[in-house]
Amino acid sequence: MRMLHTMLRVGNLERSIKFYTEILHMRVLRREEYPDGKFTLAFVGYGDEQNHTVLELTHNWDTASYELGNAFGHIAIEVDDAYQACEAVKKAGGKVVREAGPMKHGTTVIAFIEDPDGYKIEFIQKSTSSVDQ
Repeated sequence: MRMLHTMLRVGNLERSIKFYTEILHMRVLRREEYPDGKFTLAFVGYGDEQNHTVLELTHNWDTASYELGNAFGHIAIEVDDAYQACEAVKKAGGKVVREAGPMKHGTTVIAFIEDPDGYKIEFIQKSTSSVDQ
């Protein structure tokens, strides 16, 4: 077994694709239109779907926004330098909601940004990650 993707419902597909490709430097891997169902799926990621877990951005044509609720937490992305990653996000017009720094009660350097729909994305600095140790 392996994880394939995480699905996020987005209110404006083009805005979300722009965020994930231009700010987080993912690639659009495929896009599928479903006119009978009135929705579009766009898969984005850092590598092909055969070897990497990706994001499925689902746009229901008649829904402009969603309530995020309080069950979903965040997406995590490993970065070489969380401080530099935050600066790059801000420079590109993205929103940093927690500046880079050591996590509470630990030494792993983390930061949080937010996508256009309000989903949280955590940056985890590679050299400080407990995954690496």
